[in-house]
Amino acid sequence: MSVRIHPTAIIEADVAIGDGSSIWDNVHIRHSTTIGEECIVGEKSYIAYDVHIGDRVKINANVYICTAVTIERGVMISAGTVFTNDRFPRAATNDLSRLRPSDPDDETLPTLVREGATIGANCTIGCGLEIGRFAMIGMGSVVTKSIPDFHLFLGNPARSVGAVCKCGHLLVRFSELEDARPGRVECRDCGQVFDVFEKIVQPLAAVP
Repeated sequence: MSVRIHPTAIIEADVAIGDGSSIWDNVHIRHSTTIGEECIVGEKSYIAYDVHIGDRVKINANVYICTAVTIERGVMISAGTVFTNDRFPRAATNDLSRLRPSDPDDETLPTLVREGATIGANCTIGCGLEIGRFAMIGMGSVVTKSIPDFHLFLGNPARSVGAVCKCGHLLVRFSELEDARPGRVECRDCGQVFDVFEKIVQPLAAVP
């Protein structure tokens, strides 16, 4: 396998890109970033320095990924998604006499996107939080808090409305549960079985 890089892409020094990955037109990847194998970075996306991206990650067009973001393997990031890393951003010092530096400082907070998660189009992702394994975030959502594994989050601010399977299909809506204790739930699409107890979602058996 080889790496495909569009001639209009800007790849800075000390960027590592794994075999089989494709970097499309007008992408800008800053220095000291690592991108795994078989990844796709869509056109006009920006990836800041010291970002770590695992294998088989799909990043669609016009995505902004800032410093202090880590993305594990198998994550889907849809078009127009924006990550943030500062809860109290200011352009200048308190007296407005000079610009504040852009380097990370004590206010720079990391974000971790766990394996298999999906982030819908035009989402905004807050900082200092974790998006759980195989979680799904609906399009246009504003994420202000961490998301548990397999949860479906929607809205502004985004909130948990149900659970999703590894295949991405809806398992159950939490509003339909009595006392949030349904026990075993089977995915109607792929047959994966989960235990759902007090909104904690855990896979029970692998599907052949």
